Amino acid sequence: MKLFYLIKKELIEIVRQKELLVLMFVGPVIQIIVLGYVISSDVRHVPVGVVDLSRGRTAARIIQRVRQSPLFDVRYESGRSEDYLHLLKKGEVKAVLVFRDAAERPRAPLHYPEVQILMDGVDSNTSMIAAGYFNGVVRDYILDDMKKLGRGLPLTARATFRFNPQLRSINYMGPGIVAILLTIITMFLTSASLVREKEQQTMDTLLISRLSPLEIYVGKALPTALIGMIDMLIGLLVVVLWFRIPFRGSIFYLFLACLVYLAAILSYALLISVLSSTSQQAMFFSWFSLVLFLLMSGFLTPVENIPPVLRLLADINPLRYLVRIIREIFLKGNGIAYFWKDLMALAAISLALVSLSLLRFKRFISK
Repeated sequence: MKLFYLIKKELIEIVRQKELLVLMFVGPVIQIIVLGYVISSDVRHVPVGVVDLSRGRTAARIIQRVRQSPLFDVRYESGRSEDYLHLLKKGEVKAVLVFRDAAERPRAPLHYPEVQILMDGVDSNTSMIAAGYFNGVVRDYILDDMKKLGRGLPLTARATFRFNPQLRSINYMGPGIVAILLTIITMFLTSASLVREKEQQTMDTLLISRLSPLEIYVGKALPTALIGMIDMLIGLLVVVLWFRIPFRGSIFYLFLACLVYLAAILSYALLISVLSSTSQQAMFFSWFSLVLFLLMSGFLTPVENIPPVLRLLADINPLRYLVRIIREIFLKGNGIAYFWKDLMALAAISLALVSLSLLRFKRFISK
């Protein structure tokens, strides 16, 4: 019963802060929608320049395909041999297509123009993807042309994309955004809870209320966990209904993984709150930790790209396992038989953090 009143007290303190309520329940919806459109690896509307030196019908047809494609935005066209590299230097275009007459090459086996693709390599990822798009446009044109002549390649490769056939990056990023927002809400609310008691000088009141250290610990964590689960449910509804991301797995396994993750992140946040003397310190440690969690979670870049020396930090990062489990459930519809190792690793991290945080909390109370 005493624990119930402590939880009620924490919820009342949160509800009284109306500005905080807006950030907790309206903010996540806005963030998911904005981040869903901003954090995207899709490459579209690439600004390009076209230099047609061949002046042939084939080059004109390929250029027309480039114009009609939503992947490119033709901003410069020329038929003269001039210094077109200044376009790349100025940043006006990301790529330049140069068409030259194949007749200049006496050994050319086909009567197609020579196509040179000049890419701005500053953004290597965009350059590689855009170059692949250009190669696809040219290849498709040549294959269509050969079919009209009754010819074909002796061997063709056909790729089948499973789980995300449209190759929409939001399908991959959306579930991860939900995990990130769950981390932000719970970490910042919890890390400030005990610090607030210190600054308001109400910690002594808690200590003489006949509440055990475990009850105080749980009473501080449960309200935030409840708010975090509500925010997560809101986030799931947004990514499924707004972005049309398919949900193929079990909602039970999803909530199970999130509960195990919350045990880890809330324990870590309470540890920050115990070690901090002021709210500013707690906020700083939370931001610092959040950046590390994000960069080493596999949300933006694959974990395999992390150098082996720093791989241990990724291995003990609980967000890494939650992001992977959520994507497995969302996109592949996998059950626990496929991600039980990740769930066990997450449970082990949670157990270690809960033990360490509770031990440090008991020492803090005994002082």
